[in-house]
Amino acid sequence: QVQLVESGGGLVQTGGSLRLSCAASGRTFSAYAMGWFRQAPGKEREFVATIAWSGTSSYYADSVKGRFTISRDNAKNTVYLQMNKLKPEDTAVYYCAAREGRMAADEYEYWGQGTQVIVSS
Repeated sequence: QVQLVESGGGLVQTGGSLRLSCAASGRTFSAYAMGWFRQAPGKEREFVATIAWSGTSSYYADSVKGRFTISRDNAKNTVYLQMNKLKPEDTAVYYCAAREGRMAADEYEYWGQGTQVIVSS
């Protein structure tokens, strides 16, 4: 079992930045690929970014590419999502997730409770 707790959400103006954190506990953090997802009101949850267990590989949804950066610190059991140049359409609840094996855009086994991000226009 892996427990995930997100933090760092909040209210920010268009063009601003936020950094989300996700602290993991339980089984060996470095054994898991990690991902960030988001769900906007009235919409389905969507993939945002994923990073390999080693931290050396990652990929992003087209909607955030060039603006968001996923990273991880295995010594701190934490994954981050640096969000720059935020837009109102980035408003959503953001979730981190963990999966065994390779990084991917789906099929995650463990999920956090989410953190709200609101981008004002």
